[in-house]
Amino acid sequence: MSSWELLGVEPVELKFPFELKKQISCSLVLSNKTDCYVAFKVKTTNPKKYCVRPNTGIVLPRSTCDVIVTMQAQKEPPPDMQCKDKFLLQSVKVNDGTTPKDITAEMFNKEAGNVVEECKLRVLYVSPPQPPSPVPEGSEEGSSPRGSVSENGNVNGADFTTVTRAFTERPDAQEKSAEAKALISRLTEEKNDAVKLNHKLRQELELLKQEGNKNRGGVSILLVIMIGFLSLIMGYVMKKT
Repeated sequence: MSSWELLGVEPVELKFPFELKKQISCSLVLSNKTDCYVAFKVKTTNPKKYCVRPNTGIVLPRSTCDVIVTMQAQKEPPPDMQCKDKFLLQSVKVNDGTTPKDITAEMFNKEAGNVVEECKLRVLYVSPPQPPSPVPEGSEEGSSPRGSVSENGNVNGADFTTVTRAFTERPDAQEKSAEAKALISRLTEEKNDAVKLNHKLRQELELLKQEGNKNRGGVSILLVIMIGFLSLIMGYVMKKT
């Protein structure tokens, strides 16, 4: 804060976060540290561009007053973001009980013998504040953010990639499962057919044994052939199962 004999001013520079086509305001705080009534008046070199409320007023003893300065919306930025506009704050002691309606231009006339204190304020354009970019928890510079699951159950980061991959690969798994079921079904049918054939061959073998008992001639060779054929069938069935 800059302090003169009558009023202290904060800040001494009017900083406007410049944005095109947007009204921008900043505030001044005037502090009266005396035991007198102090009248003030705010002037600017570019009155069409700025609106000052209040531009005149009374600051009571040991009190403060807020002044709002509003810059009208600008259609184009100034060259190099430099501003030559200036403000002048004038202050003068007045009689106790003076109200803002009692303020006249003559009060700030030095030639009339009034002691007028003056404070020059310059205008600066600054870049508007940028919102902070969100940084995922646990991430480090140069590394990818770790996947996480939020409270509402949403999957983020690497977990989302994993889930997506699982859903992508799911049709292949279903297709393989269907093929496995078809293979099991086919092998089951072949096994049943082989069991039926084995049962049928056993019945025929029993018939041959019975006939062989009646005719003990060249039956032994045929019996050996049948037994060998039966063994091959059983071996095939065991391999399938």
